[in-house]
Amino acid sequence: MSGENDIVKGRIKEAAGVLTNNEKLRADGKTDQAVGKVKQTAGKVVDAAKDAAKKTVEAAKEVAKKTSDKAESAAKSLRE
Repeated sequence: MSGENDIVKGRIKEAAGVLTNNEKLRADGKTDQAVGKVKQTAGKVVDAAKDAAKKTVEAAKEVAKKTSDKAESAAKSLRE
């Protein structure tokens, strides 16, 4: 949510800068908007990385289970 807050804050600053003919305030507003967009994008990247990591762990657990099952089956066959 922080990214969205920065975007809104930036729009307000930019509009105030335009209304008051204050170029620095306008530029600060543009910067705040850019920072907000970067935060949103970074958040999406983090979420995607978490999802990918979770899927990788689940796949690794599945492979480990199958391998364990096969090893048990092979050991049982050898005992017979």
